[in-house]
Amino acid sequence: MGDTGTAGERAADGAHGGDGGGAALVEAALGFVFPAALRAAALVRVADHLAEGPRAPAELAAATATDPAALTRVLRLLATRGLFGEDAQGRFRLEAAGQALRSDAPGSVRDAILMITDRTFWLPAGRMDHCLNTGGSVFEDIFNQPFFDHFAQDAETAAVFHDGMAAMSGVENGPIARAYDFPKTGTVVDVGGGQGGFLAAVLQAGPGLNGVLYDRAHVLAGHRLADEAALAGRWSTAEGDFFTDVPKGDVLVLKRILHDWQDEQCVGLLRACRRALAPGGRILVVDAVVAPDNRPHQAKDLDLLMMASLVGRERTHEDFRALLAAAGLRLTRVVPTPTVLSVVEAQALDDAA
Repeated sequence: MGDTGTAGERAADGAHGGDGGGAALVEAALGFVFPAALRAAALVRVADHLAEGPRAPAELAAATATDPAALTRVLRLLATRGLFGEDAQGRFRLEAAGQALRSDAPGSVRDAILMITDRTFWLPAGRMDHCLNTGGSVFEDIFNQPFFDHFAQDAETAAVFHDGMAAMSGVENGPIARAYDFPKTGTVVDVGGGQGGFLAAVLQAGPGLNGVLYDRAHVLAGHRLADEAALAGRWSTAEGDFFTDVPKGDVLVLKRILHDWQDEQCVGLLRACRRALAPGGRILVVDAVVAPDNRPHQAKDLDLLMMASLVGRERTHEDFRALLAAAGLRLTRVVPTPTVLSVVEAQALDDAA
């Protein structure tokens, strides 16, 4: 039978589910084009060149060494998301929502975008069917070695990851540090703490605390604690393998660490932390906690990235409880924060409540 409805009637019918949701699914399938365009704009630093005001495509293309027509098409899509805007003269401007794309802006997430859209995440995500068929990561199938082994042999990719994690954490470190009631005094050990952004935020919020930044030597080489004059004399670094040994402390922090690893590896890491914990101390697992409902939450997106590229996963409240118990720890509370992460607090089972 022929289609007797008008184009407007067909569109309205689709919007109300008359097509079974097909149009919406097609729109969702096209969604990967947006992060691809976002990555392209971030790579050539378009936002940096619009900090002083609108510019014509030809001028902007000359500044970014890009093709004017191609750049216009990318910015035109990004303008539909409110990051850029095009005026009547065809000039593009940077909107408030796009300011964090600038490399020099406070709270810049440019490096985080480059990390999330890097081929180490992008290519495995495109082969998620492999994960469904095998139950494991596809990363090694693509790159011929596990995730962190690849980084150890590729300094450029490792820099993208560590700079990206620092940028991603930069907007959340302060709110998380202020959301948890750290002790007034004592030693905080940031286990696998990367460039030290979270430890710096904790020490800034707690002037009576000292800190230890613990990670691999090549990671510690890029730490930024020395840039924080207010922290002078209150921090040190220690290098090693957190699966075997952890510096002693009153509070041991694992921020965005456990989600990288399988349960068995996490238990081993938590046991190492338990051995290093001062009497009455606390272990803080700072990770996304998967909600037990159907609401959107970044934890569910991150979980699929973990599945495709690494061997870990995001966990529920009960997952954390079981994991901690297996390591001789008791989950005492889960503290929500203004970010997508929560603070899962644990205490040694043989400590008093």
